[in-house]
Amino acid sequence: MYMKQLNRSYLMASNHYEDEVFQQKRRPKNPIKFKISLNEEQKEAKAKILESTVTILAGSAGSGKTLLACQIALEKLFMREIDKIIITRPTVSKEEIGFLPGDLREKMDPWVQPIYQNMYTLYDKEKIEKFIQDGQIEIVPVSFMRGRTFLDSVVIVDEAQNVTHEQMEMIVTRIGLRSKMIICGDDNQVDLKSKRESGFRFLYTAARRIKNMCSISLKTNHRDPIVEDLISLYEEAAEHGISLGTAGSSGKRK
Repeated sequence: MYMKQLNRSYLMASNHYEDEVFQQKRRPKNPIKFKISLNEEQKEAKAKILESTVTILAGSAGSGKTLLACQIALEKLFMREIDKIIITRPTVSKEEIGFLPGDLREKMDPWVQPIYQNMYTLYDKEKIEKFIQDGQIEIVPVSFMRGRTFLDSVVIVDEAQNVTHEQMEMIVTRIGLRSKMIICGDDNQVDLKSKRESGFRFLYTAARRIKNMCSISLKTNHRDPIVEDLISLYEEAAEHGISLGTAGSSGKRK
């Protein structure tokens, strides 16, 4: 009788659902159903990303780089394989954001809207907003990353072609245990004063020398077919040495 009471008391004291020491993350039994599916190119890229700790993901405008990174990050968050999604990107060519009104999220909102839109495209907007409100999706400006270590996270670095060499070194060394980092960029959209300042291409080329790091290029255009023709037009102009100004995607001379 005494032993039964003792066992009952022990079980109550060590309830695995209440005790943080024994609590396990209950993962969904079924695959996550996203609103849109990846194409074959993205599926192949995803397999490589899941095998790597750091991935340099290149591709021209409309190739689905950011959407793929968001899909992987959200899936891992839903499956409780990670605790957080970290989103960072440069504002424009080292520009500080302190002059903008509002809190940190409001300051960064104009720059991270494309990432949010990709997430809304993939899954229910209300659920994504709840993740943001609960801090499970966190926005960290590049200038705020120094000193941070990201554990149990997927870190998405967007518009990485505008990250300088010094910033890139700082960013990639923030990754902690049980985390992944996906660095998305496009060499043709560098807004820095000089393309040589960009740390993206260097890391893309160097990836083969680092264990658990890979570089991938996406080729398929997911926007209107005219985008491919426009990209070719500007690439051809650049090859012929035609100056298009330094205003980035606006095409206006400064």
